Amino acid sequence: MADSYTLGKRGKLTFKGKKDKKPKKSKGKKRKHEDASSSESTTAIFDREDTNNHGGWWEVKSFDDITGNIAVEVGDQMYIGSLDNGLLIVGPPHPEAEGPDPSEIFTAVKLGDTKVAFKSGYGKYLSVDLDRRVVGRSEAIGVREQFEPVFQDGKMALSGCNNCFVSYDSDGDIVCQSSKAGPKEMIKLRSCAAREGDPLEDVPKEERGTLKDAELNYVKKFQSFQDRRIRISKEDASELKKAKKEGSLHEKLLDRREKMKSDRYCK
Repeated sequence: MADSYTLGKRGKLTFKGKKDKKPKKSKGKKRKHEDASSSESTTAIFDREDTNNHGGWWEVKSFDDITGNIAVEVGDQMYIGSLDNGLLIVGPPHPEAEGPDPSEIFTAVKLGDTKVAFKSGYGKYLSVDLDRRVVGRSEAIGVREQFEPVFQDGKMALSGCNNCFVSYDSDGDIVCQSSKAGPKEMIKLRSCAAREGDPLEDVPKEERGTLKDAELNYVKKFQSFQDRRIRISKEDASELKKAKKEGSLHEKLLDRREKMKSDRYCK
């Protein structure tokens, strides 16, 4: 995969040096259906985990998803935040399962089918100034306050009015300087708006939160606490991560509990 993208027609991101692949032969309708079902199941699992890890804020995958409160994630658990002087900065990393701070939440205003404006908690709209910085000082929406989210291949970049992409510089300031969307320009918009189906509705309450929280919840649920001590398995937790992705976290937690109880009685 190339390191950078370029903005093509209709705001499409194109891989630099990417060649068209020849169509593969059909593997049959049954195989296609099985592969599609498997892919959808895996995607749902990762979507639930990702949403849970960000405090219920799910990743926007299309322009239609952009509505209401929006957070702009520019790094792992790191969001763009607004200051009372109108400047924007990259906020500090958040711990797992925590959402953005109030200063890192913006209101999205759709402008037609492709453009959107963002309003900060201070009641100002974001824009690109003459120094190609992204600031939040505008009272109304004009040309400079319009941004275009560009989606392709599961990634997203945000194009400003100067046809450059939103990113951040070495000082942590938010800028709109590069006409090519490289790794630093790949961002994520996150929403907390209710969806038709709750991504966590089929996840037991005990398994929500971090893996550490999940194991602690199960211990509290099943342990008798005769000596008022909480006992948690000391085995490697990496197997829990794998089990969570495979959808067998409940069984793995119970297995660890039974093994721990068995080892205790054998001593």
